[in-house]
Amino acid sequence: MSTLAARAAPPSRPAALAVFTAAIFLSAFLLFLVQPMFSRMVLPLLGGTPAVWNTCMLFFQAALLAGYLYAHASVRALPVTGQTGVHLALLAVAFLALPIAVGGEGPEGGAAPIPWLLLRMAATVGLPFFALSGTGPLLQRWFAHTGHPDAGNPYFLYAASNLGSMLALLGYPLFLEPRLRLAEQSAAWAAGYGLLILLVGACAVALRGSRRDLPVAEAPSPVEEASPVSWRERSFWVLLAFVPSSLFLSVTTLITTDIAPAPMFWVVPLAIYLLTLTLTFARRPPIPHVLMLRLQPSLVVAVAVLIFLGFSYNPMLLIPLHLALLFVTAMVCHGELARRRPPVRWLTEFYLWLSVGGVLGGIFNVLMAPAVFAHLVEYPVAVALACAVRPRPRGAETRSSRVLDWLLPLGFLAVLVPITRSSVFTAPAIDLKFAGTAALVAVVCVWFARSPVRLALGVGAVLLLGVLNDQRGGRVLLAERTFFGRYTVREVEDAGRFHSLVHGTTLHGAQSLDPAERREPLTYYRRGGPLGQVFASLPRRPERRVAVVGLGTGTSAAYGAPGERWTYFEIDPAVVRIARDPRLFTYLADSPSGIRVVLGDARLSLAEVPDRSYDLILLDAFSSDAIPIHLITREALGLYLAKLAPGGVLVFHLSNRYLELEPVLGALARERGLVARVGSADAADSRYGSASTWAVLARREEDLGTLLQDPRWVPLPVWPGLRPWTDDFSNLLGVLRF
Repeated sequence: MSTLAARAAPPSRPAALAVFTAAIFLSAFLLFLVQPMFSRMVLPLLGGTPAVWNTCMLFFQAALLAGYLYAHASVRALPVTGQTGVHLALLAVAFLALPIAVGGEGPEGGAAPIPWLLLRMAATVGLPFFALSGTGPLLQRWFAHTGHPDAGNPYFLYAASNLGSMLALLGYPLFLEPRLRLAEQSAAWAAGYGLLILLVGACAVALRGSRRDLPVAEAPSPVEEASPVSWRERSFWVLLAFVPSSLFLSVTTLITTDIAPAPMFWVVPLAIYLLTLTLTFARRPPIPHVLMLRLQPSLVVAVAVLIFLGFSYNPMLLIPLHLALLFVTAMVCHGELARRRPPVRWLTEFYLWLSVGGVLGGIFNVLMAPAVFAHLVEYPVAVALACAVRPRPRGAETRSSRVLDWLLPLGFLAVLVPITRSSVFTAPAIDLKFAGTAALVAVVCVWFARSPVRLALGVGAVLLLGVLNDQRGGRVLLAERTFFGRYTVREVEDAGRFHSLVHGTTLHGAQSLDPAERREPLTYYRRGGPLGQVFASLPRRPERRVAVVGLGTGTSAAYGAPGERWTYFEIDPAVVRIARDPRLFTYLADSPSGIRVVLGDARLSLAEVPDRSYDLILLDAFSSDAIPIHLITREALGLYLAKLAPGGVLVFHLSNRYLELEPVLGALARERGLVARVGSADAADSRYGSASTWAVLARREEDLGTLLQDPRWVPLPVWPGLRPWTDDFSNLLGVLRF
């Protein structure tokens, strides 16, 4: 023991526990608060795509692994006082990188976004996040030397850590994001980081009363002796951590693709994931592990049957089930981890392998799956693995049972394949045939539930067939997946033959295959809808210059006239290929206007255009059903107005199932003193029509032509107390359609 430690009075044990708990709680709180905050900062630079969050999560998981590796190496190589000195120095150096800010431009048009984003994160938030990542396991390991009665089993502090993480994730969209600008959030985070350094210093002082200053790996008390951990056990730790990591990323992709890529929807699956860690690693877990094991098969079967029978296009029905399945599955996997946790001697190694599993889940979902699969196959894979890692009932392992584990699911698959080609599957209707199919699939899967392998293979087959078979929406001509989303082009029958483009689960345009009708704009763009009314009402200008943000199928080009120049701004090269492929869509090729496509983020590209360049700017960018937030902010509107010629008009496509964006645009228009109107139309009964909502903004009333006299167009609503959105402030919770 050092002289300094010998002279120090032993700390109060309750006080030591309070200090360690507070430090662990705050470190986890900051660790997970920075994740949505930084992702929100960088989102506008990458087109507002849902893949931004999952890519950020991959970086955070890798940095967490690096932090756990550092903690494990410190415990093995340094005495306790050495560990405290090194870690305090690391925290202090990382503090110099604060406050966190993201500046500059995004990747050039067509460049790979993932490497750019990972490098930007490493340079901006990498060191503070790395320092925080090592704090939790180190503090738990130090606590084993305080002499506290619970020092021999500090895993309960892991529950405090995950509670802090969960509260940070839920607190960000509910309290922080609606009230503070990003710069203010970053400043508050830096202040919290400074407080953490003081708390870690207090923990170091508490350790000065420890009895010995040996390397922790050698300290015999209060660490219990135990046999070495096998590599088989380590592998199972990794697998049990991989499954919930991959599953929560898959569920996040499902939710944010259909609603909006924003912190409020990012954090819910991750908060559920962390809640399960809090519950399973508590001193007295409040939910019995056996209850979760019994409940999991029922939820798995329910989700599998609904997806198999064609309900994947009803997100409001499935999202609650996805979240419930995530909670129960994570409870099962994390409950098994808590049951298998080793003595405190291997604490840091245990967390290290858990982090390895988490990183592998991120690599699988973010890097491998989008490159290999055109569909969201990682979700069925994660669910099937979750079934496979369930504990096998005692006495159920026999040679014949192992053979049946494979033969029975193969027979089941042979029955399922013909069903996927039947009318029940391709055009589901609630009738006797539908009910019989649902009952068959459900009964067989429930029967398989006693065997983990059998259940995994059976449910996996059901989910894969449901996800991979897209024929219920028409014959698939193209299926492609990029960083910016999943695209499917189909040939469909709807009072005629059409090609349609779907992004995620949202229709993004269609074109008739009838030569006499192929130049007619359809879906949201039809002539009888709001956009058709806009072009019919605005005065026609010779050589009109039009800018369109978002390409899709290029349907809006049907409104072009000879002599006009149309410029499309599109961030995804895949969309450009689809719109220009004459085998799929010909709106661009058929347009009498001059058409140019600029690849890259629209705001960054527009900033390089000379002022007053366009007579009409049409904002039509979507990521599935979500409008990128950075395109409807104060700064964005200022940019559009600068590029708009005198007498020009701004047109915004606001069609959306989940967000009420009219008041957001209304607040911006009122702030700038603009004339603003909004028009809506229901889906047409024919001609492949879709319900749509469009808004127009202009500097003067006369700029809107006869649209002001059209009773179908009303003033944009303005809600009292709704703050105009800016690049560093938005409040999605306030405009969510409940």
